[in-house]
Amino acid sequence: MAVTSTIEWPSGPTPASITELLRSLEFTINRRLDGQLHGQHQGITPGHGSEPGESRAYQPGDDVRRIDWNVTARTRELHVRDQIADRDLEAWIVVDVSAAMNFGTQHSTKAQIALAAAATVGFLTARNQNRLGAVLVAGPHLRITPPRLGRDNVRAILQAVADSPDTEGLGRGALSEAMRRVGALSKRRGFVCVISDFAGTEWSSPMSALAMRHDLLAIGIVDPREVDVPPIGLVTFSDPSTGATREIMVTESVQRRFAERAAEQRQQREQTVRASGGDWLELSTSGDWLTDIAAHVRRRRLRPAMVHR
Repeated sequence: MAVTSTIEWPSGPTPASITELLRSLEFTINRRLDGQLHGQHQGITPGHGSEPGESRAYQPGDDVRRIDWNVTARTRELHVRDQIADRDLEAWIVVDVSAAMNFGTQHSTKAQIALAAAATVGFLTARNQNRLGAVLVAGPHLRITPPRLGRDNVRAILQAVADSPDTEGLGRGALSEAMRRVGALSKRRGFVCVISDFAGTEWSSPMSALAMRHDLLAIGIVDPREVDVPPIGLVTFSDPSTGATREIMVTESVQRRFAERAAEQRQQREQTVRASGGDWLELSTSGDWLTDIAAHVRRRRLRPAMVHR
């Protein structure tokens, strides 16, 4: 797949509807996060920094990527090196804004949930004065924003997500290439969040490479109709990425096989992410995305205490 680093994003003044959407989204996120996280303003990666600290004896549950092999060889006992919390963490978000993300049969489309997830991750990251960069995936094209400080940078990234170009019929999203770009551009260990519906499997290898170096969170977006199609007779299915269409008679038998295959694919996506060393979070167009993200943040905060108790 041919990939270019830029694509013509809409230029000129931001539409008033998008400005109001982003303002409302920011207000909602900040108000509800302050309540659900009890005013604790650590980022989405609490307790993790990018600078090496002191070595200590390995304890069951420690991240094997932090094993200090020099000390281990010298003492003949397994040691890990703790991380000093770094206030200047470099974070990246990869957001899929390709045509397939415009699908939705509930209150929101997958693209709208992806925007909300990107906003939540972005503002959580900015709370600790961390730098945030972004790679947006628009079909076979990428838009790259270098890491910068501040909420204004987060707002600029979100504006590009919300006002992305139409890529219908241009091909599938270059998610794998986007992750490779982040790997090449990131200068040191940091945090990477990938937001997509994770169609296909070609992204698994570059994700594993990213997770070896960074704290990685994959946020998968799903719509209920992608996991269960009711037996409503003849239906025309369309792939917005390629424009291909196909008519299928959806019977109860087809519904059952479709649901089984969809469940297998969801399980496979999660297993692939976790096997790479990353965290997995699935958000639905029919669910409460902010509550789900806040719950994930709380689990991450509790994890070190649970491990070293």
